[in-house]
Amino acid sequence: MSAKKVVLAYSGGLDTSVILKWLQDEFGYEVICYAADVGQAEELDGLEEKAMKTGASKIYIDDVREEFVRDYVFPAYRADVAYEGTYLLGTSLARPLIAKKLIEIARNEGAEAVAHGATGKGNDQVRFELTFWALNPAIKVIAPWKMDEWKLTSREKMIDYAAAHGIPVPVSKAKPYSMDRNLLHISFEGGILEDLWNEPKEDMFVLSCSPEKAPDEPTSVVVSFRDGDATAIDGQEMSPAELLARLNVLGGKNGIGRVDIVENRYVGMKSRGVYETPGGTILKTAHRGIEQITMDRELMHLRDELMPRYATLIYNGYWFAPERVALQKFIDESQKGVTGEVRLKLYKGNCSITGRRAPASLYNPQIATFEEDEVYDQKDAAGFIRLNALRLKMRKQMVP
Repeated sequence: MSAKKVVLAYSGGLDTSVILKWLQDEFGYEVICYAADVGQAEELDGLEEKAMKTGASKIYIDDVREEFVRDYVFPAYRADVAYEGTYLLGTSLARPLIAKKLIEIARNEGAEAVAHGATGKGNDQVRFELTFWALNPAIKVIAPWKMDEWKLTSREKMIDYAAAHGIPVPVSKAKPYSMDRNLLHISFEGGILEDLWNEPKEDMFVLSCSPEKAPDEPTSVVVSFRDGDATAIDGQEMSPAELLARLNVLGGKNGIGRVDIVENRYVGMKSRGVYETPGGTILKTAHRGIEQITMDRELMHLRDELMPRYATLIYNGYWFAPERVALQKFIDESQKGVTGEVRLKLYKGNCSITGRRAPASLYNPQIATFEEDEVYDQKDAAGFIRLNALRLKMRKQMVP
């Protein structure tokens, strides 16, 4: 009788390297590994060899960078998305794509279960499992950190387990903080960062230089948009993944996109995260700039009212929930006509808009001018204000 199959979300990091071996020893599973290339760069080097040496029967390494940016990053950024006003959702947007691919592999391989290495304290467990069950209600989910059989309840114990079983891991006891990278960002959590008074060390950062070490001359860049999506940089058309990668380079060398946040996790605790999102920061700034001259006022304000709810849905793992899908339809409709170009200046950690233009701009200098004009009759404003003040005057008369 053949062994039961499980598809493991595999990164080659400490947790999943240990879990790969543990699933075989503890339950006798045939383990199929899946690694989604969402922009981890050199972190994927040697992954296939490592997985097979640790006992995987097969590993899929899937380049989904274009799908990630096109179908997850761009739709979210049409909403000017930010969780709790600051976090640009780098990890949150990648997890539903990875989980979706796991379900596809499980179906194709005839696997009864999927597994992940997210802990019971974090957000990723929710993002993975909500997606699993949204796409396959019958799938079995193995989450070792939440199982009684799991005795490796600390990073120290996992490092020792890996050493005992000859599993190479890219973490030592001297540097235990967690990193997660994709094309949109890189995050750092845990370890020395758990003390909120500890400043992140400069050698920790990967995608960006410090603003102090950025060039003394600013970089000018023009980002083009079509219906809310970025399509070109400095006039050169690019695919979504190519464009974001280019913005990462431009932002990184100018010290753009670093944030240090204490955020509210879905499970209830506060957690510190240090993030680098150079390209995403430029993209968000440029997108807002083109919206300012192409979106109707009330449409923009309505979208802005809904954005925190939309961002929270993504952060909490509800990418495939009907309410997120419905909100997306409204957001996409709101972006029709958000087309044009934005020029930005990148300088020592700052990303500022220096110019905007659009073929269907709603900005009319003949109306907006402070100089004499023949378009706008300023006397009209008197009646407009009196009508809007009527309820205020009546209330004051009744409630002195």
